[in-house]
Amino acid sequence: MQPGHLAELAELEESYWWHVAKRKLAMTLLERFAPPPGLLVEGGIGASGNLVAFRERGYDVRGFDIMPEAVSMGASRGIDSVSVHDLHQPWPVEDGSARAVVMLDVLEHTAEPVQVLANIKRILAPRGAMVLTVPACPWLFGDWDRMLGHYRRYTIRMLRKQATEAGLKLVWSGHWNSFTLPAAIAMRTLGKFRKSEAAEFPRVSRSVNSLLLSCASVERCLLFRTGVPAGLSVVGVLQHAAS
Repeated sequence: MQPGHLAELAELEESYWWHVAKRKLAMTLLERFAPPPGLLVEGGIGASGNLVAFRERGYDVRGFDIMPEAVSMGASRGIDSVSVHDLHQPWPVEDGSARAVVMLDVLEHTAEPVQVLANIKRILAPRGAMVLTVPACPWLFGDWDRMLGHYRRYTIRMLRKQATEAGLKLVWSGHWNSFTLPAAIAMRTLGKFRKSEAAEFPRVSRSVNSLLLSCASVERCLLFRTGVPAGLSVVGVLQHAAS
């Protein structure tokens, strides 16, 4: 992530529908699989908005990011338990001590995702859970992904395979953000004919933002009742394979 994008993230994550809806989804899954209290560790903290919310929910939080700017921003928001760390290296957390681990749109940025997941397995408590989201639809991979530093987009099958190789089990999975998939396909198709200098979040009006939040709320209900067949993201919950 570029420092300029981090500044944009800090501006948007409190109200922009995509960040708010994704955080609500993660909160719902945490409540189901690894509710507070306990230690929650986030890999790839961004602007620390998630850590602030997780702490307010009752977790003891720690966070890691490869960007010093992200760590400085977290400290400025009152999160002093954040540090610079390469997620490919063993995480400086006691073995089996994490009630929950969260990585929201981070794993796709890693060159060796199985190694990252193996590091998480070591720190995850026996009955703990990891909640993660990753971009879906590998056939959509393009300039947008490259500008954001993505190595790949995922299918549920790909995520399950990587989890298994790391000694973890995908205990729950689904698709998220189905309602913007048609627009994303159109935008990526158009992007093939028009070069962009940066990957930007599409700005929307306040009314459209509210509408998209409502769509995400309805989708979240469907996700846990009937499932959602496709979406721009894959969401999953991982636990120890022996759980």
